[in-house]
Amino acid sequence: MVLAQDGVTPIRLACLDLAGTTIGDIAMVERAFAEAIATQGIVPGTGAYARAMVHVHRSRGCPKIDVFRGIFPDNEAQAQAANLTFERSFEGAIERAGLVPLPGTVEALDKLRDADIKICFITGFSRATLGRVLSALSWSDKIDLALCPEDAGRGRPMPDMVLNAVLRLGIEDVRQVAVAGDSESEMLCGRRSGASVVAGLLTGVHSKERLLNGGATHILDSLADLPELVLGGVPAEPAVGASAR
Repeated sequence: MVLAQDGVTPIRLACLDLAGTTIGDIAMVERAFAEAIATQGIVPGTGAYARAMVHVHRSRGCPKIDVFRGIFPDNEAQAQAANLTFERSFEGAIERAGLVPLPGTVEALDKLRDADIKICFITGFSRATLGRVLSALSWSDKIDLALCPEDAGRGRPMPDMVLNAVLRLGIEDVRQVAVAGDSESEMLCGRRSGASVVAGLLTGVHSKERLLNGGATHILDSLADLPELVLGGVPAEPAVGASAR
């Protein structure tokens, strides 16, 4: 169990992203986005496709439907249709190939659990897709909660999912939370929630600079480094941009 020390905030909850943070199937997500926008007439080799995929990259971590609304801002029907195709494509890929945890992830989850730190997955996937992901991973014994935007009201970069996890899991203070993710929107979410640790991981889509721009308090090579960072508690006032590398 993590014990409080003078000037140190004990971590009681870790809110972790999925793709790019705990699972490594970023290419699978990218293909699903490409297939989704192609069904709406935006095909590879066009300027519209290039612009759409830039938007996808910048918006990683956000609710998928919001990403499509950004691509089709004046047509809700197109956004909904593209989102449905994305879900079908990604879930089909899971059925064919399964999901692969990033190296060190399972060991990191076990170390956090052994230290009585609760674990919540937070994601931009829909509830249906999140259910397929959790079923494929078979990690029900390793986590306490999994939340999507539908569960909390708003998705990232808003702090709702982290705050919802705090309430549901009985955490007394938002400073007892560590958030880990690989995108700028996830860093913004963590900072806005008041979490003491907002760890940017270099296993995903965004660079160290983008993670720091989003408000990362620490930069880690992977989730495998998170237990060492949080198990002793963290300074009450972490320095923005501090790096564990």
